[in-house]
Amino acid sequence: MHGFADKNAPGQPSQPSAGLIIQVDDVSKNFGTLTAVSHVSCRVNKGELCGLVGSDGAGKTTLLRMIAGMIPPTTGSIYVGGFHGVRQRSAVKEQIGYMPQRFGLYQDLTVAENLDFFMDIYGITGAEREQRRERYLGFSNLLPFLDRKAGALSGGMKQKLGLACILVHQPQVLILDEPTNGVDPVSREEFWEILAEMKQEGMSILVSTAYLDEGQKCEMLILMHRSQVLDIATPNEIQSGFGDLEEAMISRIQAVENEAGEGHFAN
Repeated sequence: MHGFADKNAPGQPSQPSAGLIIQVDDVSKNFGTLTAVSHVSCRVNKGELCGLVGSDGAGKTTLLRMIAGMIPPTTGSIYVGGFHGVRQRSAVKEQIGYMPQRFGLYQDLTVAENLDFFMDIYGITGAEREQRRERYLGFSNLLPFLDRKAGALSGGMKQKLGLACILVHQPQVLILDEPTNGVDPVSREEFWEILAEMKQEGMSILVSTAYLDEGQKCEMLILMHRSQVLDIATPNEIQSGFGDLEEAMISRIQAVENEAGEGHFAN
C-alpha cells in the first residue's frame, strides 16, 4: 500500500516491510539551518516504476541521494532491499544503480573503455564481461560507437551510456535523478524504452523527472514541494478532475503556497 508511513513511536525503530524495495520512514535532512527534506515517508514496491516530481528546489535530489546511500538522513530511517541505509550501507550499494544529474563519464575514454572501467570496478571478468557488454550496449544502440569518445557523443547517447554503465552489475533497483534533463525528445523516448524493458525484467525504478509526459509513464508518482511530500498516487489519481497532470500539480502546489504564504525553498 502506498501513502504516508505512520510516525514511529518514540524509541521504536522502523523495520523493513515485505514486498517493498524502498521504504522511507519519517526522514528529514538538514544542512545547517536549511531543511532540505522534512518528515518524508514513501514506498516503492518491488518491480515498480515510480516517478518523483515537483517544483525546483523541492528536495528531490536530496531525497534520492539519501536513498542511494550517498548522504545519511538527519532523522528517520531508509531501507533498500531490506537493508538499512546507514547501518548496512555497503549492502545497499550492492542493490542499487544510482545515476546522479551529472553522471561521471570519462570524456576522453571511448564508449567501450567507459563500460570496461565500470566492469573493472564491479569485478566482472571472463565470458560474463563480454555478455554484459553486448547486452547493455546492444539495447542502448551503442555497439556501433564502441570506439567513439564519450565527449563526442550527443547528450542522449551520453545518458544511455551512463545508464549502461550503472546496469553492468545488474542492480535490483535503479535510482535516477532527472536522467533526461536537456535531452532531445527522440532520445528521451529511447531512454524510457530502455527503462520499460528493465521494468519488464523485474527491475525496480525510482526516477525524478522535470517532464510530466514522463511522469505519465510511471505507475506511481511522489509529488514533492518545499521539502515535503504532498501526494503519493497514480498519475490518473493525481490529475483526476483536471485537464492534465501539469494542471493538477500546479493546483496542488498553489494550494500549499496559499496556506503557507511566502517562504524559503529547500535545495
